[in-house]
Amino acid sequence: MTTPRRYLEEVIRVDHAGEYGAKRIYQGQLAVLRGTKHEATIQHMQEQEQEHLDAFSRLIATRRVRPTALLPLWHVAGFALGAATAAFGSRAAMACTVAVEEAIDEHYAAQEVALGDDESALRSDIGRFRAEELEHRDIGLANEAELTPGYRFLSAAIKFGCKVAIRVSEKI
Repeated sequence: MTTPRRYLEEVIRVDHAGEYGAKRIYQGQLAVLRGTKHEATIQHMQEQEQEHLDAFSRLIATRRVRPTALLPLWHVAGFALGAATAAFGSRAAMACTVAVEEAIDEHYAAQEVALGDDESALRSDIGRFRAEELEHRDIGLANEAELTPGYRFLSAAIKFGCKVAIRVSEKI
C-alpha cells in the first residue's frame, strides 16, 4: 500500500506540531518545578520530546511539508498548560503528562495502522516515539498523577484540548 501524499503531509505537520507543543509543556513545568525532586524526570521527558521534534523538523525540511501555521499558538499554549498545571503541584503536572500522552498514544497508534508499506521507516519512528510517550504516561502515573484533586475532569479537559489541537494542526 502506498501512502497518499496529502495524508503523509498531515502526519508530518501534526506530529511536528505535537512534539513542539509537548516540548513547550515540559518547559512550562520546569519553569515552575525547577529545583524540586521532579526536575530531572521532567528534564528527561523534555529531552525525549526534543529528539522527536528534531526528527519531525528534519522531515518537514526533507519532505517539503508546510508546518502548521499555529506554531505560535502552540508555543504559548504548551508553555501555559505546563506552567499552569505545575503551579498546582507536581501531581497536577504529572496528571497533565498522563492526559497528553494518552491522547498522543491513540493518535500515534492510528498513524501506525494507516501508514503504507512505503513509509515503513516513518512508521517505525512513530512506533518508537509512541513507546517513549507511554513511558512518560507511566512516569506520571508512578508520580501520583491520579491523586490530583479533580483528576478525571482535568484529564478529560486536557485530552479534549489535545484532540482539538491535533485536528486543526493537521489542516492549518
